[in-house]
Amino acid sequence: MSPSRAEQPAPRLSIKKLLLVLGLVATAYAAALAFFGEASPAAALTGLFSLTGLAAAALCLLSYLLRGLRWRGWMAHYQRPLGVLEGLRLYVAGYALTPTPGNVGEAVRGLWLVRQPLSTAQSLAIFGAERLADLLCLVLMALPALGWLWWHSAQGLSSFGLGFWGWSVGLLTLAVLGMMAAFVVARRFVRQPRWAARLSWLREAWHCLALQPWRWLALTLAAWAAQGLAVALLCRAAGLDLSAWLAAGFYALAMVGGALSALPAGLGGTEAVLVALLVGQGAAVGTAVAVTVLVRLLTLWLAVVLGLLALLYSVAIRKDIRF
Repeated sequence: MSPSRAEQPAPRLSIKKLLLVLGLVATAYAAALAFFGEASPAAALTGLFSLTGLAAAALCLLSYLLRGLRWRGWMAHYQRPLGVLEGLRLYVAGYALTPTPGNVGEAVRGLWLVRQPLSTAQSLAIFGAERLADLLCLVLMALPALGWLWWHSAQGLSSFGLGFWGWSVGLLTLAVLGMMAAFVVARRFVRQPRWAARLSWLREAWHCLALQPWRWLALTLAAWAAQGLAVALLCRAAGLDLSAWLAAGFYALAMVGGALSALPAGLGGTEAVLVALLVGQGAAVGTAVAVTVLVRLLTLWLAVVLGLLALLYSVAIRKDIRF
């Protein structure tokens, strides 16, 4: 039985507030380019329209597609089967609410459907499963960057001279073991009667992750790897001497840092971490800032703009989303 509309919170999208956020971010990015950059903001942004920029944008679109397919699978788990195009459109529409603390605005994807909306617990469960899957894959993708940081910090210790890949393999082993232990502990925690009622959505999230785990893991890894490759292309076009593994690792580490800040879409935190990593690797400050701005425009704000378009189309023309 589908939940009644009265039980659902009424999601609201303030276009004025979102446009204000977009304006402030655009102003901050332009100011950063003008102050730190070695070229004008306009010259730096022309990189978006080069062959490399278009290839990076295509990889980001592929990332959104793969994550949309993952969301469709979890919607089908709750008896809400969606066609491929319909499911992708509804999923992309949720990106309109990405500039919210912790991206929590995306949790309303299942609530605003006109036909058979999810319950609050079910929608939060899918959102929780998405975030846990993303965090797992980002941590795995960040291991080369962590290995690079660890190796450079330990260069003066001859007894620990394992080299870059030695540290990466060691970190991978520790990360896998740590994640397995965290999974077991969290699974037992949410099963305790004391927390079962309060964290019912988290228990449901674990159920989502238990459903075809290799499918969502493959889709999530491929999605974030596509964005990591986009970042590597932008770094290479800017003349930075980074391997694709390390560039993708820097991006993943910056994304985790931005998520830990709990700021809307990690704004400020993600940019600061990525600039610092690129400068630490030897890039000029202006080049690092320019690359970071391009990365965020393609990996974040492109999704927000597409989300707004999909949302307006779904509300005004298809009328299968209601506020």
